[in-house]
Amino acid sequence: MHLRLLAACILFGACLSVAHAQQSPTLDRLDIGIGGYYATSDTTVGASIPEGFAAASINLEDDLGLDNRGLSARIRADVLIGDHQGLSFDYYRYDRDNAQTWQRSIDWQGTTHHLQAKLDGKLAFAFGSVAWRWWFGSADNVIGLGLGASHYRASASLVGSLQVDGETRDFDEHTGAGAWAPLLQLGWRHMFDPQWRMYFSGAGVFKNGGKLQGHIYNASLGVEWLPTRRLGFAVEYGINSIHIKQSHEHYRDSLDLELNGPSAFVYLRF
Repeated sequence: MHLRLLAACILFGACLSVAHAQQSPTLDRLDIGIGGYYATSDTTVGASIPEGFAAASINLEDDLGLDNRGLSARIRADVLIGDHQGLSFDYYRYDRDNAQTWQRSIDWQGTTHHLQAKLDGKLAFAFGSVAWRWWFGSADNVIGLGLGASHYRASASLVGSLQVDGETRDFDEHTGAGAWAPLLQLGWRHMFDPQWRMYFSGAGVFKNGGKLQGHIYNASLGVEWLPTRRLGFAVEYGINSIHIKQSHEHYRDSLDLELNGPSAFVYLRF
């Protein structure tokens, strides 16, 4: 009982100290960042029978020749309400497509079959989030905790024709999923001096139950340069891991997407 009372007193005192602390210089009252994400991708699209009797997958970069590097636009915004709480927004979109023609010969039960295919593969992924953040600390270091919601939309398609021993078959396969999911954020910010700051941010999105399931993890480490009161620049390296499964009546499809690479932002600060 005494230990519980002591712990409650310590927690209450910590809350009071945070409530009376001033805004940390590592935080802006309002900042809006516009930039680009130069990501390297690794994408696998799969399909399987739920009972596990059959499964197939295709890697869009290795099998279809999709460019595994590309630049995507990204927008961020943070609003500080009071001295230790506020809203955080983030949005980016990733799109790739490629067309490829290939020929192969395979031996099946002593007979050689000639295959020729024309494939057009496309991938689109969009991610947006909004979270309420609490910041703990008031000096040159703060730690943040955020709770919110995210919306993601992923789609992939494979269109083309397959010719086997002179007989042609056309196909048009599409898969797509979009959903809202709860979001958990963790953050850290440090100010070296009025012009230089460093930050770390990590987040997890979890979607269980129903026909659509999956999880998304991301983490980034960056540095900010603040040459003027109203203008800032940031560079960071980010890792994003996306795993989504969608159940259909007779089968289940999946999307595994890894995005890694640097980002750069220009910030308007208020």
